[in-house]
Amino acid sequence: MDFLASTHLHITTWVIAIILFLVALAIKNPKVVHMILRLFYILIIITGIALFMKGMDYGQGMLYGLKFIAGILVIGMMEMSLVKKKKGKPFTTFVVLFFIFLFITLFLGFKLPMGINFLA
Repeated sequence: MDFLASTHLHITTWVIAIILFLVALAIKNPKVVHMILRLFYILIIITGIALFMKGMDYGQGMLYGLKFIAGILVIGMMEMSLVKKKKGKPFTTFVVLFFIFLFITLFLGFKLPMGINFLA
């Protein structure tokens, strides 16, 4: 797959996933939205692995590895938030962690050589 196409696919999947996550938090019964969101988790991970492999060519493997781990944590916090909400338990901590890990992931994604260089 072409690098630019895989980057656009990855960005598109996580933007849609974030929107679906916020919708799932806002509605009363997010069962269908949650299932669709789980499909997007898989797409994000697959495209993320493809970009991670490409990132190894840039010689900053550790930072790309940290970004990959932060991205997995974002997905984990999304899932934990929705599961806690479904069970009627407090989920605010997971939502806050979601935003913290999302910020870290976006910061690394835009700062690293494969990202958009407007943070420099």
